[in-house]
Amino acid sequence: MKIPLKVICVEDSEGDSLLLLKELERGGYAVTSRRVETSEALQAALDAEAWDVVLIDYNMPLFSGLEALALLKRSGLDIPFILVSGSIGEELAVQAMHAGAHDYIMKDHLARLAPAIDRELKEVRERRARRHAQEMINRLAWYDPVTGLPNRILLHKRVREALGNALPVALLLIDLDRFKEINDTLGHSHGDSLLKQVGRRLDEVVGKGGTLAHLGGDEFAVLLPEAGRKDAEALAARLHRTCAEPFPVSGLSLDVSFSIGIALAPEHGVEAELLLRKADVAMYAAKDGHTDTSVYQAEGDTHTQQRLTLLTELRQALSLENGDSQLLLHYQPKVGLAQSRLVGVESLVRWRHPRQGLLSPMDFVPLAERTSLIRMLTAWVLRHSLAQSRFWRRARVPLKVAVNLSARDLDEERLPEQVASLLREFDIPPESLELELTESALMKNPQASEKVLDALDGLGVALSIDDFGTGYSSLAYLKRLPVDSIKIDQSFVKGMARDQDAALIVRSTVNLGHDLGLTVVAEGVEDRETLDFLKSMGCDVAQGYFLSCPLDADDLGRWRAKHAPGATP
Repeated sequence: MKIPLKVICVEDSEGDSLLLLKELERGGYAVTSRRVETSEALQAALDAEAWDVVLIDYNMPLFSGLEALALLKRSGLDIPFILVSGSIGEELAVQAMHAGAHDYIMKDHLARLAPAIDRELKEVRERRARRHAQEMINRLAWYDPVTGLPNRILLHKRVREALGNALPVALLLIDLDRFKEINDTLGHSHGDSLLKQVGRRLDEVVGKGGTLAHLGGDEFAVLLPEAGRKDAEALAARLHRTCAEPFPVSGLSLDVSFSIGIALAPEHGVEAELLLRKADVAMYAAKDGHTDTSVYQAEGDTHTQQRLTLLTELRQALSLENGDSQLLLHYQPKVGLAQSRLVGVESLVRWRHPRQGLLSPMDFVPLAERTSLIRMLTAWVLRHSLAQSRFWRRARVPLKVAVNLSARDLDEERLPEQVASLLREFDIPPESLELELTESALMKNPQASEKVLDALDGLGVALSIDDFGTGYSSLAYLKRLPVDSIKIDQSFVKGMARDQDAALIVRSTVNLGHDLGLTVVAEGVEDRETLDFLKSMGCDVAQGYFLSCPLDADDLGRWRAKHAPGATP
């Protein structure tokens, strides 16, 4: 069966054009064609319908092959452009190829034509698939995969733009009541269904005058440019009213209520992060006061004092001697999917706080990242991770240990020197250490980050991009970095078993990573179905609670013994 092919022939000789078409038919194509002789006719053909390939005689009386190529490039269309000539010299052919032509064929060697088109059409399909995957990844960098609404990153961007353009600005933070109870009772898929419905209703009320964002979990936010307190309170009242009607989920009618906190610029500040924090304080005031809506009040804000106290205590914890340290490390296994074996661990810090008990990284690392204290914390994690790695190596368990870096760490030019010193001190081969960094951290200062990464790569340390797909980096930027692996963000992995778009993103990311010669890691694996999906997609490594939660060193040893030689449940 012949393959359909739509061809534009830029050719002043009808006879030569027919020869080309007959050659293509002999090559297995069912050809639909249009012959044009001028730039106007070529433009009209491109505007009228879609084409698969453009064939052109280089020496045209009315316009040249290079002019036709320039016209095609201006159109933005990705169509193979092949020169076919009886007299083009090698110098002109090379010039045309540099200008963007895909191939050139002499008229006395037309047997090359069909194979050349076969090759170019295949490359076009691959380029389009990559562009589509990149577009989807870029979209998920700015939009929430559950609701389709702008995410936290895009909200911050728009808040900064609004503050830079005009004042006043209002920011509303919305927190659903008892959403965790709904999730735990009905399951995450039904919880996602509820979030989508709530998002649609809220968005209808907000309209084009503002931005509704889903910040994750049960939190939404609304940005109102050029709006004051009355505008914000009036919108909050409308938002409450629109969600007064129950939501149908899994045959049930669910009543949904929420608390709204409002922060205003310039009254409460003129920085995006500050406004969001103060809206968060106001939202908790609404919850505590059992009111629908609360506007930020400075006298009720104890958050700043609590944060300063916690940072002071963290600094003290970092200065304690090892024997009395409040900090400790847990290690989450990474499992190679091809052989189902333990291939490494990720070091995750915990804080045994004297009053608050065991704190997770989310309770204190974001605070440390706002100050230079994060560098002290990173140094502590590196030192103790390498000390544990030395212990494992001496016990003949040479595991690769991954440590997370922050944006501030990448601003530190001495970081590679510090890493090299620790590797020498603990006698650890560089390839046994992996450093993980997020896309957003890389893009804080791309030039400085690239310089530090090049130096770390020179040491032989493995480098990985964490939370891949949620930041700002492009594939072009990624290709310049000396990274060894990418870790697909858990927001995509968790939903892939029931969300076709998430599954497509994961599959595309696996393929893109492999095309770039990178190892692909999936985090957030919470069930067997997801693990099997990842195996079928050719993903290299997985981690998540289905495999194991983070463990202290002793428990990790017992886990490894239990699951050897395979590491999957």
